[in-house]
Amino acid sequence: MAKNKTFKVRQTGSPIRRPKDQRQTLVGLGLNKVGRVRELEDTPSIRGMVAKVAHLVEIVEE
Repeated sequence: MAKNKTFKVRQTGSPIRRPKDQRQTLVGLGLNKVGRVRELEDTPSIRGMVAKVAHLVEIVEE
């Protein structure tokens, strides 16, 4: 059985004074406080969400 690829993302910026869609994207990724780290599945939709809030997150590990 093949293991799904994952990568870790850390929130580095605050969602305060950001557009509502960017705040909702962070919540969808499971991030809502600066410093939180989540391990996410490497799919095109998740990569698109990360790209949308690239100024608020950093990829820690691929």
